[in-house]
Amino acid sequence: MGASEDIHKRRTAAVARGVSSMISSYVDHAAGGTLTDVDGREWIDLAAGIAVTNVGNASPKVVEAVRRQVERFTHTCFMIAPYESYVAVCEQLNALTPGAFEKRSALFNSGAEAVENAVKIARHATGRQAVVVFDHAYHGRTNLTMALTAKAMPYKHGFGPFAGEIYRVPMSYPFRDGLSGPDAAALAIGMIEKQVGADQVAAVLIEPIQGEGGFIVPAPGFLPSIAAWARSSGALFVADEIQTGFCRTGEWFASTHEAVEPDLVTTAKGIAGGLPLAAVTGRAELMDAVHVGGLGGTYGGNPIACAAALASIETMRELDLAAAARRIESVMRPRLESLAAAHPHIGEVRGRGAMLALEIVAPGAPERVPGRGAPPGATPDPARTAAIQKAAHEAGLLLLTCGTYGNVIRFLPPLVMDDATLGRALDALESAL
Repeated sequence: MGASEDIHKRRTAAVARGVSSMISSYVDHAAGGTLTDVDGREWIDLAAGIAVTNVGNASPKVVEAVRRQVERFTHTCFMIAPYESYVAVCEQLNALTPGAFEKRSALFNSGAEAVENAVKIARHATGRQAVVVFDHAYHGRTNLTMALTAKAMPYKHGFGPFAGEIYRVPMSYPFRDGLSGPDAAALAIGMIEKQVGADQVAAVLIEPIQGEGGFIVPAPGFLPSIAAWARSSGALFVADEIQTGFCRTGEWFASTHEAVEPDLVTTAKGIAGGLPLAAVTGRAELMDAVHVGGLGGTYGGNPIACAAALASIETMRELDLAAAARRIESVMRPRLESLAAAHPHIGEVRGRGAMLALEIVAPGAPERVPGRGAPPGATPDPARTAAIQKAAHEAGLLLLTCGTYGNVIRFLPPLVMDDATLGRALDALESAL
């Protein structure tokens, strides 16, 4: 019996069944772009803890910063006895997030908590209640964020009733709708104005590139059009950059690709090298609109997580991980396009930087006509997607799927992964396909 098998038996008896894992191996240590399990098997990591370990696992500066902080103190609660590192993280976020205006930040624990607080801030600042979200969106698993999330299974099934005043409109999905960005935005805006009312909307909340929904990159012009409408209507444009942030897409934040300046930005995942930390950053007058004591939480901005975040940001700058993400794309995209040409069940290669994906469809679909959406017969093929993932895992490649239809293979390598390891990963993917 292997060590992983032994731990798995203990897990079955101790851990709630609703908490799932992608593989049945148990990690012993990790570095760079690989994980090694307790049985000594190496895995090439194309998951990065779901876009968390952008600076790699056990990144040296993060390890040292955490060690120093643990030796000094582990917790005081910033709301009780504050400390400098919380302030320093907020300063960094105010400087790094899009927008040449005065900003403020508040720190939390998880992406879902950041999104909830962004909604609180938007409602308080505008005096309105309605929140607009999009098809295929994923914003978290708490009660409010489940309402914001589009996909029912496994995120919402059986967990209702959900929070109210949430309205969903179509997302720009070029592979399936064939619309230009402005046309897709006009469709969404028309629904908002007819079904909600522009003067009722507190916030329009969107992922600049959708994550769990399928790594959907909206058509050019969609995000700027939505942002412009929100501003003209007195609503806040809120960018959920939890998966796209911190150099993942080849820029520090994905909103920058189309020069969009959100009123509020939510961050988490890649911010702290694997430690739990999240934030809301936004226009000073909006963030400061909330009364004193209205934002916070016992662990929000924990000093150990703040130390890790500062070290992670320093590492991102020193190693220019935004450029590293673009390099990863320059290596991966040609191989993925070549695989798509050879495998008719790959409907599309999409994404930006080190956030790339393949959409898997039923084979035999006619060739797609640009500007007309997915062709007849481009039916999502979740069974084939799962089979590819299983074959990849058997080859030692840690690979994730996503998408509303369960038919997207996503790639999220740590941004420090070298070309040799990336090449081995792509070889394993080709074999799995």
